[in-house]
Amino acid sequence: MKILLTGAAGFIGSHTAERLHEMGHEVIGVDNFSTYYDVSLKQQNAKALKDKGIVIRKLDLRTADLNAELPNDIDCIFHFAAHPGISGASTFEDYYSNNITATYRLLSFATTQSEPPYFVNIATSSIYGLEATYSENEAPKPASWYGVTKLAAEQLVLAASRGGSLKSTSLRLYSVYGPRERPDKLYTRLIDCGLNNKPFPLYEGSEKHLRSFTYVQDIVDGIVSVLEKQTICNGEIFNLGTETESTTAEGIATVENLLQANIATKRTPPRAGDQSRTKANIDKARKLLAYDPQTTLKEGLKAQIEWFQSLNQDKLNK
Repeated sequence: MKILLTGAAGFIGSHTAERLHEMGHEVIGVDNFSTYYDVSLKQQNAKALKDKGIVIRKLDLRTADLNAELPNDIDCIFHFAAHPGISGASTFEDYYSNNITATYRLLSFATTQSEPPYFVNIATSSIYGLEATYSENEAPKPASWYGVTKLAAEQLVLAASRGGSLKSTSLRLYSVYGPRERPDKLYTRLIDCGLNNKPFPLYEGSEKHLRSFTYVQDIVDGIVSVLEKQTICNGEIFNLGTETESTTAEGIATVENLLQANIATKRTPPRAGDQSRTKANIDKARKLLAYDPQTTLKEGLKAQIEWFQSLNQDKLNK
C-alpha cells in the first residue's frame, strides 16, 4: 500500500512509519518540524527514517496546497500531526490551527480524491477528561484545550465516515513512552535528571496520579493492525493502551532503580487540565483487533534509557 503519514518526524509517528516500511508498505512522511520542542530531535528522527528509504517532506498542513504537494494515489492516511500536551506556553490558536484546521484541510484533500484513502486518525485519552477509564461509548468530557481540539478533530474524521465521504477510524492512545519520547514528557525528563544530577520538576500532587503507561511498540502494534481490518474498523473508535496502572511515584522509583540513582524533586504548582487517572479499557480493541500489549514498565524504561544514553553519546561524538 501507499501510505501518507503526517507527523512522521515525531515520537510515535516515526516508530509507526518504520513499522509500516518494515511491513513492505511505501511510506510518505510529512512533518512541519514545529518548534514546540527541539527541532534537532525531529531532524534526527527524520534522518533515521530517510536512512531506511522512507520519504520525509517538510509540509505544513495548515497552509500548503495539499492537492499540489501530495500524491493523488494514496491508499491510506495515518494522521499523527498535532499540537500536543497542555503547556502553558501554548495558545488556543496553536491547538485550534494544528489540531482542527490541519485535520479539516487534510480531510478535504482526502475526500476530493477519485478513490479516497482510508483515514486513520490518531486521537488521545485526553478526550475523556480528568479521568480516562472509560469505554469508547462513554460521553467525552475533555478538560483542556488539547483534549477539546483533539475531540473536534476526531469528530471531523468520523463525520466524513458517517456521511460516506471516506472510510476511517480513530485511535485514542494512552500515556505512550519509550525511545524518542518528547523531551517535555515524564520519562525523558526523569532520565535526563537522573543521569545528569538535576532536580526533577514534580507537579504538586502528581506523584499520586495513575497512568496506563504504554510502551511505544505496543501502541504501534495496535495502530498498524487497523490496516488489515478496515471494514470492521470503519467509523469506529478504539482505545489503545495497557490495562496496567502505575502511579507517577512508581514510575519515578522504576527509573531510579534502573539508573541506580536518587532523583531529587522540585515541587511546582499543579497544571490545569492534568488528568488524575488513565486506565485503558481495551476490551473492544482486544476483541476486534486482537490487541494485547505485553511490555512491562521496567522493560520499556530500560529500552528508553538505552536510547537516551545513545542519543547523548552521539552528541558528544560530534
